[in-house]
Amino acid sequence: MPTYAELKAQAEALLKQAEEVRQQERAGIIAEIRAKMAEYGISAEELASGGRGRRRSTRSKAEPKYRGPNGELWSGGPGRKPEWVRQILAAGGDIEQYRIAR
Repeated sequence: MPTYAELKAQAEALLKQAEEVRQQERAGIIAEIRAKMAEYGISAEELASGGRGRRRSTRSKAEPKYRGPNGELWSGGPGRKPEWVRQILAAGGDIEQYRIAR
């Protein structure tokens, strides 16, 4: 029956061998993924966003309607107002003074 030290040495050798094989297989998998991405025109950004990158990028943004005191832009749309807008309104200011003339 092998000793504990012998079994531990065998286990460490197997773990080292497994890591070497994993690294070799990993390189092949990366090459396959790159080939598929090129074949289907998939970008890294699209992959990172879960495949939603292209759809999101085709949507046009609303034109800015307001320019803040430090050049910040805001479209005036629904949702949370930027901090600079909230500060102006909290101080009793009129946001219309910051409207971009068109």
